[in-house]
Amino acid sequence: MLIGGLQKTTLIDYPGKVACTVFLIGCNFRCPWCYSSELVLPEKIKKQPRISEKEFFDFLKRRKGLLDCVVICGGEPTINSDLPEFIGKIKKLGFLVKLDTNGSNPKMLERLIKQNLVDYVAMDIKAPLEAKSAKRKTKNYDRATGAKINLKDIRKSIEIIKKSGIDYEFRTTVVRGIHSKHDIIQITQDIAPARAYFLQNFRPEKTLDPKFEKTRPYPKEFLSETRKDIESLFRICRIRI
Repeated sequence: MLIGGLQKTTLIDYPGKVACTVFLIGCNFRCPWCYSSELVLPEKIKKQPRISEKEFFDFLKRRKGLLDCVVICGGEPTINSDLPEFIGKIKKLGFLVKLDTNGSNPKMLERLIKQNLVDYVAMDIKAPLEAKSAKRKTKNYDRATGAKINLKDIRKSIEIIKKSGIDYEFRTTVVRGIHSKHDIIQITQDIAPARAYFLQNFRPEKTLDPKFEKTRPYPKEFLSETRKDIESLFRICRIRI
């Protein structure tokens, strides 16, 4: 497994738990506002320091009894064919596992859930799934992700997660110029009803596309007003700043 980073302690990435976050290298999306270009762009991946699996698992063994869980993100973890084996080693040490995913690989997602390898899944919803025409639907998601996307896979992942019986959340990073209030409302209608949905405000720092570093985030009031319009669709609906 190619590991590009490790946050040794986090109290916010797994709700109610003390976790560490491991960052896997590689992604099939090119979201222009992405904060982790060093894990996504091949030319930057070459320069990114690596953490060996041995170093990572030695760290986990030392933290048994201090950490509750491991959050696996990227990049996009599900592009790694050896992800089940990697998570299996984590589970054997007694840790809970949260997976952060873009939902592009429903087969891997379903395998992980069926094998009881994940305890919590967070899926990013990048753009509305519904529109007046199929062409426009694809264009919306492709623009948001910077890649050619199969929306059937995104939809299938959403349904797999909702039917999984495990804890989960959907979330959208709200970016001025990419998302309007109407877009957010459409996204929530596309995925509702669901357990939890989070609005995450964009931060203009070290973005994959440097142009987005000049993009101003939406004011808190915009997110608060939007939340009021959508919160009835979810058991949990919150804002992350």
